Amino acid sequence: MSDTRNSRTYSIVITVLLALSAILGFVFWQKSKGFQEERNKALAEKQTLELEKTNLEHELDSLSNAYTTLRTENENLQGRVNSSAEIIAQKETFIRQIKSSTAKDIAGLREQVAQLEKTKIEFETIITTLRTENEQLRAENERLTGENEELKGANTELSGKVQDLAKQLEEQIRKTQSASFKATSFRVTTARKTDKLTTKARRTREIDVSFDLADVPEPYRGPQKLYMAVTDEKGNPVVSDNPVKATVYAPTGPVEIIAQQVKAVVLEETQRLSFHYKFDERLKSGNYVVAIYCDKGLLGASSFRLK
Repeated sequence: MSDTRNSRTYSIVITVLLALSAILGFVFWQKSKGFQEERNKALAEKQTLELEKTNLEHELDSLSNAYTTLRTENENLQGRVNSSAEIIAQKETFIRQIKSSTAKDIAGLREQVAQLEKTKIEFETIITTLRTENEQLRAENERLTGENEELKGANTELSGKVQDLAKQLEEQIRKTQSASFKATSFRVTTARKTDKLTTKARRTREIDVSFDLADVPEPYRGPQKLYMAVTDEKGNPVVSDNPVKATVYAPTGPVEIIAQQVKAVVLEETQRLSFHYKFDERLKSGNYVVAIYCDKGLLGASSFRLK
């Protein structure tokens, strides 16, 4: 009788143990299944984020190219891209950093994608603004061209020849004396003593020259001397009580220049610079060429006319 009870008890214990084993096995299987599903989900999300990151990088490359094209057009239209140029340069540096870095986890990858999406929106905003400005400048240039056509008179041919001479001098300076980097958004304005803008030669005593220096190569950054030289359409330097003679070493060889003003600056990768100069004598009517040099050659030049 005792053996029967023991046998029954043993059977019950075995059954309970088997049941517990089955339950535990089922629980572990469920957990293993859930873990695998989470892992597969995380892997799928990571692959999606990596693809999205790659697509955003390609889109930003295209936007960068579009900005470069618009910026060149803006410069040709005499626009002002100095502020946006600096922002774009910073964003392109940021994009390169993200491209070269690998996220350690999905959270980091999400953050990179979010930053790229934000940068894309900023790019698109700047491009839209610049495109609008270019359209306005183009319309303004067309309007001014029309007005100039209406104002042409008996001296049109002579004025054209003189202006061509100044442009030819400007182009010749650019070809023979250009440095390894250049000034952009080059602008020249003349002023009266009252600081009101004018192009009347009998009142012109001061000149303002402004330009951007962007993407300055590393070897040329740091302390530099910049020279401003103003000549008439025949290449004769404008009269100055204290002219500065200097030699700049352009890619084509040494070039002797006579500058009206010298400025010591510290060049960075991107900056906007300007010269303000008061002439010793009032400028006569005619065409002039203003050129900005550094020790390595010409940075930029522009011709202007005083009537």
